[in-house]
Amino acid sequence: MDRANRTDALKAWEDLTIADNFIFQKVMRKKRLCKRLIETILNIKIRKITFAETEKDIHVRRDSKSVRLDVYVEDEQGTLYDIEMQTTDYADPAELPKRTRYYQAMMDMDVLNKGEFYTKLRKTYIIFICTFDPFDRSLSQYTFHETCAEDATLAMGDETTKIFLNSKGRREGINHNLAAFLDYIEGKAPKGKFTETIADAVEAAKENKEMKVEYMTFFMELRRREEKGREEGIAKGRAEGLAEGEAKGTIKGKAEGRWTTLMELVQDGLLTMKEAAKRAGMSEEAFRKLAAQ
Repeated sequence: MDRANRTDALKAWEDLTIADNFIFQKVMRKKRLCKRLIETILNIKIRKITFAETEKDIHVRRDSKSVRLDVYVEDEQGTLYDIEMQTTDYADPAELPKRTRYYQAMMDMDVLNKGEFYTKLRKTYIIFICTFDPFDRSLSQYTFHETCAEDATLAMGDETTKIFLNSKGRREGINHNLAAFLDYIEGKAPKGKFTETIADAVEAAKENKEMKVEYMTFFMELRRREEKGREEGIAKGRAEGLAEGEAKGTIKGKAEGRWTTLMELVQDGLLTMKEAAKRAGMSEEAFRKLAAQ
């Protein structure tokens, strides 16, 4: 497809980087790279990892919100790791922290069978790699554990950890490999063997014709979902238009359906807030206000 005729919903294939979910997931399918990334972030050594699934969907009830995890692996000890590439800075600062809370609950329910003791729950790490500062403290890494408010030396011992990496933060307090990886996310040249290996994997993925076809198929699915939302909005608008004038109701419903679909795509990590705003034909600030409502 000629680039000039492509929709702006997704980047051109040639412009993708490690910060794009599609490429990040493909590169992290390489066990040695995924394992090394976890070791680099946590400053630990892991003997081996296995993939539960990449882009794992967890459904607990049909009427509950499902979650899609970007990279979901476990090590030889049964510890679970969920790694997410996050490029959307939400207007509501509680969005990402509460998302990790929900992911944690869904992961726990996914592994605990009915009738089992709570001690069977796994040790878990939820890691968000952000291209923005989620807490505005300029740190490159924010690590959260459950501790006692009255005695910070007392850990609750639920074996859950949430980590937010910030590619925009200061590089103090983190190891050089992690610093180089965050710099690479920011578009700087890869430095050191680890980041250079990731950069090579990114280039190899972009030269893979099958992956390019898969990406374009993914792109068409976004178009389908957006069109479905538009059609549902038109139907809703027409129904409402019986009371306020069909043409006016149809236009209103069409817009609402489009906004709703775009917001869902942002929440699923398939579009950035900036891309969604452009698709909606409004400023990013206006789209953020609409999303907050």
